[in-house]
Amino acid sequence: MKLIRFLQNGEASGQLARVGLLQDGQVYDLGLENLLDGLDKASSQTYPNSDTPIYPLEKIRLLAPVSRPPSFRDFMSYELHIENSRRKNSGTEVPSQWYEIPVFYFSNPHAFYGSDEAIPYPQGSEALDCEFEWAAIIGKDGYNVSAAQATEHIAGFMLLNDWSARDLQRQEMAVGLGPAKGKDFATSIGPYLVTPDELADRYDPATGLYDLESVWRINGKEKSRNNTKSQYHSFAQCIERAAANTWIRRGDVIGSGTLGNGCLLEEGPERAGWLQVGDVVELEIERLGVLRGVIGDALIGKGL
Repeated sequence: MKLIRFLQNGEASGQLARVGLLQDGQVYDLGLENLLDGLDKASSQTYPNSDTPIYPLEKIRLLAPVSRPPSFRDFMSYELHIENSRRKNSGTEVPSQWYEIPVFYFSNPHAFYGSDEAIPYPQGSEALDCEFEWAAIIGKDGYNVSAAQATEHIAGFMLLNDWSARDLQRQEMAVGLGPAKGKDFATSIGPYLVTPDELADRYDPATGLYDLESVWRINGKEKSRNNTKSQYHSFAQCIERAAANTWIRRGDVIGSGTLGNGCLLEEGPERAGWLQVGDVVELEIERLGVLRGVIGDALIGKGL
């Protein structure tokens, strides 16, 4: 299944969002605000039915499928990204510890944006970057979840863009902490949640990896291609690490980390430049759709 959160065209952002089932180019209104509650409802009923309002895609506006998750953990699970970022910018190798454990940072669960939403340019920064990722959404609570049990806790997958202010990030990480303010102003997810059954034929149970082609574009120009199967630490391994000695909760977002050649930082100091106001960034993974973000000015950030 594919599920979305949406408003009808013309509805104000402050109105109650609804959950929709995307099927055959139509949106079936499930009448709920929480995406995972909508997934439960869609799993227990057959659509279409006569009681369900139906909208064409052009009549609705997509929102972030998960608006305020209990937590957001973003991992670093793609080796090529780490190699590129370290060797081209600092001349260092990948630390041996990276191969031993999946590592992550906590980011802001209150700054999620949906596809096509304008992204605020972070104040105090002149080095805005994007990071091409995808994410697993936790569907049920768990404590000390093993990698073998992890797939039982995944409700679905979606694209993720980890927007990054590289100058702010570099400044704070020089102290030995972070990233924090270099990351917490915006994260884009979407355009919809795709349940694991939709990807089952691309899943290798021996490795825990998915075989999905990807492409990244800025202003319509292709930047790179990759495949999700180049992931070194699988989502199952990341979830095991996230749940070690603690809880993962229904609705938590688990980011994959950046695919190799998936951000401007990886191009090194000779690259053409950072993102500018008006730039359009597109992330695409087959079967997960296209996640678009438009760079706005510093005054459009989300309030409470």
